[in-house]
Amino acid sequence: MSKKNVLITGGARGIGAATAKELGAQGYRVFINYVNSTQVANELVDEINSNGGEAYAIQADVRVDTQVESMFDDIESKYGGVDILVSNANMNFTQKPFVEQTWDEFSQKLNDEMHAAYVSAKYATTSMIKKKFGRLVFISSTLSESPAPSFIAHGSAKGALDTFSKYLAQELGAHGITSNIIAPGLVLTDATSQAPDEFKEFIRSMTPTQTISKPEDVANAISFLVKDESAQVTGAYLSVSGGAYLS
Repeated sequence: MSKKNVLITGGARGIGAATAKELGAQGYRVFINYVNSTQVANELVDEINSNGGEAYAIQADVRVDTQVESMFDDIESKYGGVDILVSNANMNFTQKPFVEQTWDEFSQKLNDEMHAAYVSAKYATTSMIKKKFGRLVFISSTLSESPAPSFIAHGSAKGALDTFSKYLAQELGAHGITSNIIAPGLVLTDATSQAPDEFKEFIRSMTPTQTISKPEDVANAISFLVKDESAQVTGAYLSVSGGAYLS
């Protein structure tokens, strides 16, 4: 079986890096997208390759259409196009309550989140439709279903992403393409390392498993969804939170 090509946006750190390591170890050809983390991305590539995998770093800001187009064209011309897209790039947002937030602050997150996911999926599915195979995995958040104070911009943007994925699942299923949401709760990454210990302990104590998720936990869930054998799993919202979010 020829190697399948996996593009992980925002793949140099945290969940993206854990996913790259996991899929690289499973024999996928991994493309690690990054914007500024050149050294970190290259070190990750070296680690995967030294362990018998095949990985490449590829720089592009997924908010900029021309850079996204160039990235996909490069993968297409050299390796035959993207088979699996893990849309994981982190978009900054203004953490404020609704009554204090401006429309520009709110819409910036909504636009960046959806623009990056939309354009990346558009280019990915062009290749996938030709192959009659594709896996789209979008990294959302349990905050899309379970609101928390001052996260209205983030939660609303992820809620839009959840619905977007369902529409892709409905429209693209006949082409052999699945589309699913992974919704992590709190995950111990560089991005959350600055959270107060008291907050992390509170989350842990309220979680049924009594543990906080690690990036590897999310990577394992992604690994399941991208398999050939997961063809009948599409349009799903999979929470990876130790049961902290129970629908």
